[in-house]
Amino acid sequence: MVVKVGVAKLGNIASGVMAELLLDERADREDMMTFMATSGTKLQKEDVDRVVTNLKAWQPDFAIVVSPNGLLEGPTGAREDLAAAGIPTIVITDDVTAKKEQFDALKASKFGYIIVKADAMIGARREFLDPVEMADYNGNLVKVLALTGAFRKLQMELDKVIDQVKAGKKGAELVLPKIVLNSDNSTKGEFTNPYALAKARAAYEIAQSVAGVNIKGCFMTKEWTDYVPIVTSAHEMMRVAATLCDEAREIEKAGDGIIRKPHKKTGEIVSKVALISKPE
Repeated sequence: MVVKVGVAKLGNIASGVMAELLLDERADREDMMTFMATSGTKLQKEDVDRVVTNLKAWQPDFAIVVSPNGLLEGPTGAREDLAAAGIPTIVITDDVTAKKEQFDALKASKFGYIIVKADAMIGARREFLDPVEMADYNGNLVKVLALTGAFRKLQMELDKVIDQVKAGKKGAELVLPKIVLNSDNSTKGEFTNPYALAKARAAYEIAQSVAGVNIKGCFMTKEWTDYVPIVTSAHEMMRVAATLCDEAREIEKAGDGIIRKPHKKTGEIVSKVALISKPE
């Protein structure tokens, strides 16, 4: 059986950059396939509708809707439209837990969700952000999410759903993830050295706090001479978080302690630690 996984990317968060790639890192899995449709940078209704129409036409076994602020009208409408078509849907988004009433409604709903608290909003002020700065920030953020363990946990949760489909479950029978990724559960089981773990936890906490700084700079500060230093400081925070992740990775390398968990062609996840060894 080949499981069909549909991915709707609405706007951009760092988790969306890698969402479908985490499931098939060497492009050799024979048990699943993905189809990704994107609205580009926009979250307008017509852009979202285009994505959902293409995804429904492909008829995936389940769908992932990844976007910033998954409680906005566009992403909310997308998942509801997919669900109305009988497609089980998982939301991947940044930290929306502070919007208590809306988040409580999501928790109580039929939708799955993976909230990535460190997937922080960018410093989107024209006096500061150009295409190179945008790419640099996202590169640092992808590194943080990869090396702290957040991407591994995201991948594992999606693989659990794929395994359920392979076992014959479908539609409402699927148990979808409902998880908030923080510095505790993202880093758990990812490190063999306690100093590496501590650096990764620090990196996650810094990245998570970047969102608040950028919200202040983008929405709460009026004068450009005031908000430019604020959003600049947020990007410097993310750079430092990425550096801490590099340091954690180097500590793990020094003790030959990097944990690797590749997929086999069958989709089975195997693991190894010693570099010169075979995954089992």
